[in-house]
Amino acid sequence: MNRITNLFGIQYPIIQGGMVWCSGWRLAAAVSNHDGLGLLGAGSMHPDTLTEHIRKMKTATTKPWGVNVPLLYPEIDRLMEILVEEGVKIIFTSAGSPKKWTSYLKAHGITVVHVVSSALFARKCEEAGCDAIVAEGFEAGGHNGREETTTLALIPEVAAQCSLPLIAAGGIASGKAMLAAMMLGAEGVQIGTRFAVATESSAHPAFKQRVFDTPEGGTMLALKKLAPTRLIKNEFYEQVKLLEANGADADSLKELLGKGRAKQGIFEGNLTEGELEIGQVASMLHREESVAEILQDIMTDYRQTLDACRQSDKYAF
Repeated sequence: MNRITNLFGIQYPIIQGGMVWCSGWRLAAAVSNHDGLGLLGAGSMHPDTLTEHIRKMKTATTKPWGVNVPLLYPEIDRLMEILVEEGVKIIFTSAGSPKKWTSYLKAHGITVVHVVSSALFARKCEEAGCDAIVAEGFEAGGHNGREETTTLALIPEVAAQCSLPLIAAGGIASGKAMLAAMMLGAEGVQIGTRFAVATESSAHPAFKQRVFDTPEGGTMLALKKLAPTRLIKNEFYEQVKLLEANGADADSLKELLGKGRAKQGIFEGNLTEGELEIGQVASMLHREESVAEILQDIMTDYRQTLDACRQSDKYAF
């Protein structure tokens, strides 16, 4: 047990990312039922849809779970009301300042975790009263930090400057990566990409297969003038790349992006014009697995790697 498992009341220090169009109640409940922490991804849910998923979570698991909330959500006031009304106990916030909502949520007995991409923002979370932080490196899928700091560099920097329990994210899909993150100062990990293509994920089968077919170097950070986003290189990405190469401003990129691009790609399976958000570890994934299989594999790999490190002359000098 450590501060992360104690904070959430879970057995394994593994948190499933609250990903748009992937993290519905089936995925989140499966992760919680198998001793990690499942998160609903509120970013792709209208208020009524979120309420439905919260209520289904309550019947699908008796174990701890939470909701991920991007603070740029257009109906954020109503969403926060719903989370309080429905008695959600754990909330991960992202894409905004933790100062605005942390005290409100904590006043209602909610555990608050905020996602950051730098040590500077980690310190701001501590000042705001957050209970823990997720430090997410450049390797992560979806929306990313403007600093483009890798997880290997980010985690020890945040651990040195912030005393809050630290969850590492970005480029983590195995027990070996989990052990490395914890050696750098993390007490848990948040995993997105591998769960995004799990059997219980609500992502479209065509999107999952495209992830499995993604080669090394098959993703790239784009849309930097809007919100840096890691995408699979498809036709939409090439359109973005061309606009950016020609010096397009934010308005031009917004016009190309339009509305519902991520839904088209991830949920509806439009592999040509959709926004295919995924992390760099996509190239390591080759088949669909259940949540139970994923968690068992990660924990077995973690324990075997830790034992091997203890016994090997490779690490003795």
